[in-house]
Amino acid sequence: MADGPLLAHLHFGREDAERDVTDGLLLRGGFLPNAAYRAAVAGRKMLIIGRKGAGKSAICMQLTADGGDHAGKVLITPDETAGEEIRRFELQGLPGDSARALIWRYLFAVHAARHLVAHAKDAHGRRPDSVKALARFLKQNGELSGDRLGDRLARNARGLQTSLSLEAFGVKAGLDLTQAPSEGARATRQLDVVEQGVAKAFTELGCAGGHSPVLLMVDQLELVWSAEPDSNSMVIGLLLAAKHAASLYGRSVRILLFLRADIYDSLSFGEGDKFHGDELRIVWTESALRDLALARARASVGPGLTAEQLWREIFPSTVENEETPAYLFRRCLPRPRDAIQFLNLCQETAWLIHGRDRITEADVLQAARQFSAWKLKDLSLEYLVAHPFLKHLFPLFQNDGYVVSRAALRGRFEAAAESLHGLFPAYADALTLFGVIDVLYGVGFLGVRRGNDVVFAGEDDLPVQPHETEFHVHPCFRAALGATRAVPLRRYEPIVAGDRLVQGGVVFGTVSTGNSFQNRDDRLLQEVGRSCHSVLAQVGRAVALTQDARDEITREINRVLGNANAVPSGGVPPVDPEGRLFSTAHYFTSLAAQLNASGLANGADGTAGVARRLEDEARRLRRLAGGSYGSSGDSAGY
Repeated sequence: MADGPLLAHLHFGREDAERDVTDGLLLRGGFLPNAAYRAAVAGRKMLIIGRKGAGKSAICMQLTADGGDHAGKVLITPDETAGEEIRRFELQGLPGDSARALIWRYLFAVHAARHLVAHAKDAHGRRPDSVKALARFLKQNGELSGDRLGDRLARNARGLQTSLSLEAFGVKAGLDLTQAPSEGARATRQLDVVEQGVAKAFTELGCAGGHSPVLLMVDQLELVWSAEPDSNSMVIGLLLAAKHAASLYGRSVRILLFLRADIYDSLSFGEGDKFHGDELRIVWTESALRDLALARARASVGPGLTAEQLWREIFPSTVENEETPAYLFRRCLPRPRDAIQFLNLCQETAWLIHGRDRITEADVLQAARQFSAWKLKDLSLEYLVAHPFLKHLFPLFQNDGYVVSRAALRGRFEAAAESLHGLFPAYADALTLFGVIDVLYGVGFLGVRRGNDVVFAGEDDLPVQPHETEFHVHPCFRAALGATRAVPLRRYEPIVAGDRLVQGGVVFGTVSTGNSFQNRDDRLLQEVGRSCHSVLAQVGRAVALTQDARDEITREINRVLGNANAVPSGGVPPVDPEGRLFSTAHYFTSLAAQLNASGLANGADGTAGVARRLEDEARRLRRLAGGSYGSSGDSAGY
């Protein structure tokens, strides 16, 4: 355990895997093996899919460092130059996907050949003719140089389009290949020669089954991707090439692709169904994030740190009456990058800004506000390519409740639709109410209520259904939007002694004296409490309301009830019971209007039922105070 205050040494690592390897905690015990990592090591899956920050590159870095038993590891991360070469690569006679698959196949073949040239001597102590042929091919085509990937791709893309140097494999330039019926057919024949040369070398060395395979990994494709057809074709080509290489080289080569979920999910091609068995999506639960936080905390301060110390001594045990880890991880999207940022921000707020030796609840709340602002901005940047209009949708939810009905959202969207269409005319077809809901759900901004649960993207594969009408802003973004209450109900402000309330032309507010009036005053105040209990009973029966909305309504009605119960019997100190009844009745009426306007779970067991009870009790209180209009009867409301 580190000397001095633990908080001074506590650090949860870097947000990006590349820096976390060099100056962070990734390789010092800060990596948490998960299902995706185990599947990658075992070779059971070829596609590791996850959102930005979900840990794809961390798995890649861990595999590169020491993960799994492989004869060699090659990491391919296309830069913009390489990406541009692949995106614009075309061959007459082949569709775009197939043409771009050829250049990826060539890339895999070259990396496998470079591995074999070094591997044959180091691991097998011999270089058969097939390996010597690969060495000559690499030299003749400039693939042994230290040039950047983009520069080599530019040369050899032209080679595939015209002619590669294949003399190393006994194929003379121009012989037979010039007779190919099209540019695409000629490139395919050339590539077949190269791939067969690589496969022959693996066979002659006995690599298949003789030892572990070479691992070819492709990561950070999002750096060269845009939401354009040629970019999607580039990714589809990669998938087709990976499937082909895995089949051709068998157990000698293992292909592993790390793809962002939004990129993979945007693809549409005929053979897409053939990849489902190769997919594994990274999913993080609150429990897994807790384990990750503890592993990284231990990597920074020492292995003796316990969960009890972390969550009760360094962090406060609760925040806003919620267990601290639950509070933290509910307010970040379920991925390591967000968790690491939030945890580090809590530490920095306490240690660097306030100079404390432990994190307080106030530190967590301050960090939460800053973190929420970060994440709202980050979300729009994360999806800037696919949904450039995203940040312009956030004002629809500002300074309002975080529980939103479809009807309320329709009204807000229709008011903003003309402006959105003017700013983004190319996306007019997507900027409909249904399109906006799908996008906001897909990026994790909105969750949808299903039964008694609120489901966010990643927790359920089912998209938002037309009959689903209640949505929740993710807790991560609520503070930045000023949407910290489920339903922004107006707070009850009680009447005070000396106030006057005019109702129906009659002035109320005179303080009565005398025993008979005091007894009447007591009874009137008791009726306020009776009405509150009636409303609370109806709220309890409103099972169609989400728990957050029920809690919000209950909290406001309890404020009314608490205020009524706080008045001493007999009117000492002086109170205005009639004014108090009218104030409560007016509040109940306005509250009913707000609930009806919200459109949440509108029905007898939802807001409509509560609103009717509020209106009934408001009329009853006015009648009791002598200012009734349009009401009769004296119902307790139970």
